[in-house]
Amino acid sequence: MKVAVIGGGAAGFFAAIHCAMANPEAKVVLIEKTSKLLSKVRISGGGRCNVTHACFEIKPLSASYPRGEKELKSVFNRFMTTDTINWFESRGVKLKAEEDGRMFPKTDDSQTIIDCLMKEAKKYKVDIITECDVQNIRPQFNGEFQLTTSIGMMDANRVILATGGSPKASGLGWVKDLGHSIEEPVPSLFTFNVEDTVLHSLSGIAVNPAKVKIVDSRYEFNGPVLITHWGLSGPAILKLSSFAAKYLAEKEYNFSVQINWLNEKKEDVARLELMNLKAANPNKHIGNLFPYVLPKRLMKYLFDKAGIEESRNWAEISKDQVNKLIGNLIYDTYEVKSKTMYKEEFVTCGGVSLSDINFKTMESKRVKGLYIIGEMLDIDGITGGFNFQSAWSTGYIAGNAAAK
Repeated sequence: MKVAVIGGGAAGFFAAIHCAMANPEAKVVLIEKTSKLLSKVRISGGGRCNVTHACFEIKPLSASYPRGEKELKSVFNRFMTTDTINWFESRGVKLKAEEDGRMFPKTDDSQTIIDCLMKEAKKYKVDIITECDVQNIRPQFNGEFQLTTSIGMMDANRVILATGGSPKASGLGWVKDLGHSIEEPVPSLFTFNVEDTVLHSLSGIAVNPAKVKIVDSRYEFNGPVLITHWGLSGPAILKLSSFAAKYLAEKEYNFSVQINWLNEKKEDVARLELMNLKAANPNKHIGNLFPYVLPKRLMKYLFDKAGIEESRNWAEISKDQVNKLIGNLIYDTYEVKSKTMYKEEFVTCGGVSLSDINFKTMESKRVKGLYIIGEMLDIDGITGGFNFQSAWSTGYIAGNAAAK
């Protein structure tokens, strides 16, 4: 039996390795279009490779996927984050968890993960072909497949597709030609560009936690917010961009974002606290006696927007100025004009419709013997190792199923 795995990324490698492990008699061929294998593994996490996330319960783990949450529950039931950790550590690659839950190899070097995967592929005799463009996949009447490639024709009994996300639906046209529905791909995981030079001057300031919300929508999240020289970033912004990806694409990335720098603090509570402080300390400088801890540069910026000088006594601060300050603290609003993709780690939402896949095996419901995994599917996770985890899990299931 011959199994062709198309795509030399994380999902493709994991599928090829597990297929070869499950059936030593099978000839497993991994085909990569470019000359580079595991390129996304190499650059992820700033070159450290964010292998998975330290989340060990299926429900909260699957909830970290804006698209695919329901389907991934059954997938993670068979290959979970703990399985990923055990798989790598049993092969000599120790992982570590950071405070935010992201997990990296202890070496802090993505090459460690690449070397491990390459070693396993070699061990189980996976045949790796690079610089080979698969131009067409044609199912045959006998249930096999004929592949037209840039280096000639190939035959296979099973085919696993793991070519990654595509920025445009046209990039998945060949999958559509096989009878699959395609959800229009749009970017996920991006930062917000704000045309405010004064805000830009605060670049480098981070507040954790803050609450961010897309105005006139249901999308809101809490977490660290980072001010950059182009606008707003940080985990809360990235999570917001991920869950609201399709909504923001429809808005053509022109929208308003609101920040509560005091996280869950309510307007009436803040007003009561500040007015009581003002009444009890009329001769104290507002800059020296303020109840909320925020970075000094940010605090001055918010004071300035309210027309308040930090050197003024509380007695000199009007009620109107207090209300403006509360507005700045809790309803600080910015107009977003465009997006910036998150580093080089391009992630899309969209792809092959989940209704076309049997998640017990990752086999297509449209074409028997064809398996589709990883970011080709309309599945994407928030930043923090979640996209790699879905790649490992779907690759594991497809590899084992295709080996039978």
